Amino acid sequence: MLIRHLSLTNFRLYARLESSLPTGPLILVGTNAQGKTSLLEALYYLATAQSPHTPSDRQLIHFLALSEAQPFARLVAEVTHGQQHRRLELRLILDPGVNGEGRFRKELLINGVKKKIGDLAGAAQVVLFLPQDLALIEGSPSDRRRYIDLTLGQVDPAYHAALNEYGKVLSQRNALLKALQEKNSTPASAEAQLEIWDEKLCAPGALIFVTRAATLADLEGWASPIHRDLTAGAANLRVAYHPAFEPLAAPEGQLGLPLSVPVHRVGVATEEIQLRFREKLRAARSEEIARGMTLTGPHRDEIRFLSDGIDLGIYGSRGQIRTAVLALKLAEMEWMKSKTGEWPVLLLDEVLAELDEHRRHDLLARLTEVGQCVLTTTDLNLFPDSFRQQATVWRISNGRLMAED
Repeated sequence: MLIRHLSLTNFRLYARLESSLPTGPLILVGTNAQGKTSLLEALYYLATAQSPHTPSDRQLIHFLALSEAQPFARLVAEVTHGQQHRRLELRLILDPGVNGEGRFRKELLINGVKKKIGDLAGAAQVVLFLPQDLALIEGSPSDRRRYIDLTLGQVDPAYHAALNEYGKVLSQRNALLKALQEKNSTPASAEAQLEIWDEKLCAPGALIFVTRAATLADLEGWASPIHRDLTAGAANLRVAYHPAFEPLAAPEGQLGLPLSVPVHRVGVATEEIQLRFREKLRAARSEEIARGMTLTGPHRDEIRFLSDGIDLGIYGSRGQIRTAVLALKLAEMEWMKSKTGEWPVLLLDEVLAELDEHRRHDLLARLTEVGQCVLTTTDLNLFPDSFRQQATVWRISNGRLMAED
């Protein structure tokens, strides 16, 4: 996949940007706060409709545009998949409101036709590596769930749709549980309603479970040898999936363990997972009503990263965690290519400064295979001459791009 052209209007510090993007490595050089990271953020946003830096999309609109009658930002990319060409356009619009806050909305256009935001799934694929990505291992379970959801959402529209459906049903089910908690009673009609919501929750929940389990196993398969290369064979990386409920009954005489293998490897059908999920919900019903929330399901899944049996999120050093994240991101790139047949666009924000010479050399060597990657840096000297000769180098200053001779 290639991004041929990028257009930004009122996005972050970019009041206006029009630029064709080269193939191969592109190095953006500039001091801090000049727009390097914002350009990567724009490319990531065009693939996911989410920012890696802020949960509030309002903050993406250029601050000077906020004084206009109807503030907006606009991102457009010309994307090529093999012989297929797409024009992706995202509009961030702040409609005026009576209370001064305004109402924020997003619009998506693909080839000039308005679409639902969910239709963006699968339209573009990027892999973003940020210095703060250490939170994938050090952070909360929600950080890791968000990572796998955004990764899958770029490749698998069915997963993206199931995730959205699950979120809507979960919200309705939680609202009912909260109402029952406040009433401190559970009439027969409420039991019937819960059965309906359980049925609606389990169908997308089972699909999420199956897809996550298979994908995490695939990522481990790619990440483990990369991690061994990065550590010169000194350590093995394992990606362990710990779902919120165990769909398999433990063998007689054995303790139940968190599932860490893809569900399809043990022959469990999606229908069987749905059945087990419903049974789990029924068993937890009294406790869920008492607490006013759904206590099991994919929204409470956990993912752990282990190196030679050591949980990196608890005991890993900063160097070990950084190496594991780098291996995971490179594995993500390989995994996307295996699913789509083309390399994703790789986005690396100030990554080389965080790596030692061995890992820096290994990373740059792998980039020569990628169709398109964008790297940011404040120090061009971090790149060896051999790599710079293969790359396009642009200077960036206050949101202005200038090709270097």
